[in-house]
Amino acid sequence: MKVKVRILDVYSGRYSVFINEKEAMKAKLHPDDLVKLEAGKKTVYGSVVISSLVKEGEIGISRDVLQLHSFSEGEVVTVIPSGTPESVRYIKKKMNGGKLRKVEIETIIKDIVDRKLRDIEISSFVTSLEINGLDMDEIAALTIAMAETGDMLDIDRKPIMDVHSIGGVPGNKTNILVVPIVAAAGLTIPKTSSRAITSAAGTADVVEVFADVSFSLDEIKRIVEKIGACMVWGGALNLAPADDITIKSERALSIDPTGLMLASIMSKKYAMGSQYVLIDIPTGKGVKVESVDQARALARDFIELGKRLGQYVEVAITYGGQPIGHTVGPALEAREALQALMAGTGPGSLIEKATGLAGVLLEMGGVAPAGMGKKMAREILESGKAYQKMREIIEEQGGNPDIKPEDIPVGDKTYTFTAPTSGYITAIDNKAITGIARAAGAPEDKGAGIELYVKVGEKVKEGDPLFTIHAESEARLDQATVFARRTEPIRIEGMVLQRIGNI
Repeated sequence: MKVKVRILDVYSGRYSVFINEKEAMKAKLHPDDLVKLEAGKKTVYGSVVISSLVKEGEIGISRDVLQLHSFSEGEVVTVIPSGTPESVRYIKKKMNGGKLRKVEIETIIKDIVDRKLRDIEISSFVTSLEINGLDMDEIAALTIAMAETGDMLDIDRKPIMDVHSIGGVPGNKTNILVVPIVAAAGLTIPKTSSRAITSAAGTADVVEVFADVSFSLDEIKRIVEKIGACMVWGGALNLAPADDITIKSERALSIDPTGLMLASIMSKKYAMGSQYVLIDIPTGKGVKVESVDQARALARDFIELGKRLGQYVEVAITYGGQPIGHTVGPALEAREALQALMAGTGPGSLIEKATGLAGVLLEMGGVAPAGMGKKMAREILESGKAYQKMREIIEEQGGNPDIKPEDIPVGDKTYTFTAPTSGYITAIDNKAITGIARAAGAPEDKGAGIELYVKVGEKVKEGDPLFTIHAESEARLDQATVFARRTEPIRIEGMVLQRIGNI
């Protein structure tokens, strides 16, 4: 049937098209049916919503559908029932424990990107991967399909390095030091990063304190070919677009299938043209990977997948048992990272991890002899060359290269927790620290977060400050304070942990 477009100022979250009840009856359309809209060379898919918002002869287009294709008010489109995509049969095959062929995986991913699959079908696919898993053939096919259904970057500076942390550790501003160190050594490192999903600050959230992070691929190409590096938000790009869609199902279901995580990370590295990739797997209590054995198994998968994609991959298993540095939250972390770059030194955990990871990349890129990468990375940091490169990155990304740590505003509503007893710090709970920072408003409120004064193993006296919560409003500060009192973010114990007598 032919109808006129009516643009509705709503975000359905489901790529919906709105049809009048009488029009739907005539066309034998039902709620959630998949339809194809055609107008000239434009084709878009949407799920039917029966609604009185539109009249007969009209079709309502939600704002999320308009993000896929531009339609104008009153434009005539043809609406065609689409039927069940072939990819649904392949999803059922995986639900039943079958192995998917390359062409079947490509069809599923293309249908996800084209919006031929509805949310429930995408969730079924994600769940099938959680339950039945993927072998390496399937993971490689999934990775390439995810990359090739989006944009690809071609940079004329080789070799191209990349680094990615699978996350889980609060305060992980490490890459804000790693990227300028590596670029200052003459290597190329176009770093795309995510915003926080469940953490208090993603790398993109922290960098955004200094400079813009949303750029087109052409702009990234210009910046990187000029200065050898960037630190941008991957979500602003059309890189592996299926990943952004499947992540919504993962969040809703609170699952993270290993095969899909591998494909998610490596598809974006593949799309960025990365030739040498370093994967950081933080390991310890309260992070995604809690044991070294788990980390080693995951490392082998990353390395094997890299071989199949034509990428050289190395993995660093790092300590993730407590926050990195002394700050958690975008502005607080930005201050700490900038201070470390300017001074050439800083908190031991931050400097140790940053120079360790940068050193591996320098050796992978051939600019440092084997075993000498960390020493070279530290020299670049201490000499001020990394800070100068960071100034270039900030300037090229539209920020003020002269910014100083004290210029960065942080939340002025504060509350400091002190030690209730004397003893030793025996544990810092990563999840509790993240929860407190998020309750304070991070990452949306850039100035919100936590400043830590202690580390595991340190001795404290009763009344010594343990950490300060920063918030931008009294209400958020109260929420974070209540959350902190309900948890045990920092544990203090004596040297005698337990006394057991005769039974």
